Amino acid sequence: MRRTTAEAQPAPSNAPGNVGDVRKANLARVLAVIAGAHSEHRLSRADIATRSKLTKASVSSLVADLLESGLIIEIGVHRDGERGRPSVGLILNPARCVIGMEINVDYISAGLVDLSGKLLTHQIVPRLNRAVNAEQVIDALSELSSQMQQAAEAQDLKILGGGLAVPGLVDEKSYTVLQAPNLGWEAQTLDVRKLLSETKTRFRLFNEANASALAQQQLMEPAERDFLFVSGEVGIGGGLIIDAELFAGPQGHAGELGHVVVQPEGKSCSCGGRGCLETVAGQEAILTAANLGVAARGVSRQQRIERLYQALESGQEPANIAVADAGKSLGVAVASAMRLFNVSTVVFGGHFAALERWLLPATTSSLRTYAPSIAGQAKLRFSPLGQTGALIGAAHSVVGDLLESPHQLVG
Repeated sequence: MRRTTAEAQPAPSNAPGNVGDVRKANLARVLAVIAGAHSEHRLSRADIATRSKLTKASVSSLVADLLESGLIIEIGVHRDGERGRPSVGLILNPARCVIGMEINVDYISAGLVDLSGKLLTHQIVPRLNRAVNAEQVIDALSELSSQMQQAAEAQDLKILGGGLAVPGLVDEKSYTVLQAPNLGWEAQTLDVRKLLSETKTRFRLFNEANASALAQQQLMEPAERDFLFVSGEVGIGGGLIIDAELFAGPQGHAGELGHVVVQPEGKSCSCGGRGCLETVAGQEAILTAANLGVAARGVSRQQRIERLYQALESGQEPANIAVADAGKSLGVAVASAMRLFNVSTVVFGGHFAALERWLLPATTSSLRTYAPSIAGQAKLRFSPLGQTGALIGAAHSVVGDLLESPHQLVG
């Protein structure tokens, strides 16, 4: 199973190649060697030739193109042993980056991620986006993006592309949000040119949970090639990594864990269904069940969440019952997903991570009750990425595009 995004398909194996295609492939090959080196190991041209199995002459020519594109730089010197002349080291250019952004129900965010995947700076701005026209939200995000671009310029950073994550089903080709129930959006085409107009690479649109799963993947052990990421905000999303690749399904909509039915006779859901996981374990559902009411004028959702933590800390019964019920339903949904996709590792992000201490016992108990055959092998983890996961994942995926197709910036 492989990631189902809109990418160019490889030519048939019997199709004749050409010099241009070979050079594009070799550019990516050389860049992959440089990117894959340990941060403290600066590879020389000779090192790259050895690792890439290309001739030294070819590597020198390809490196010259990559240097001109700005994707790599020469830095320092090192000796290939105790004897021999010094060699110039080559590394990814730390002055190149990608901008990642997120639109969620009650905030927008943006940040800069360098070519190694490191988050350089970010900003989260509280903003109520539910039932707000998509164009207005994009205008607000455009202002935040402009601030990030100014910050990049002040630090002599060049932005090479961008990615945007939203909590809903998307069509990446047309930059359209097909359905985002918690935002109240349906068939909304986003004018992403307002966010980042001057780049030589494409701007990518992601489902928020899928982007967060891609960010979490960078923190996983090499052996953990398969896991389910469960994103908890106002809504609940799921991102599947299968065989180290994002599995999004034929139409890119796989992983909608928040709309798995856990209570067939339960409450109505924003998706139009009934008894979905989101109606029990979503942020608003937990707050309401904890007797923290609906948002009042002048009281933000974040303030209500802080009150939830205080209630949990002081052992207030409604709060503890609300989180325990959420954990039980999470266990039901996760048990089904683990069986369906044959994964043993589940990572919880967003507000689920913040509720780990109170949520984990109920979720673990639920797994033992509803899936005793797999509960013993289940690895339940909580993500440290918080609200930065989606923007990091969106940006990191664009970085991956650049590293796989550096010819976009050459010439």
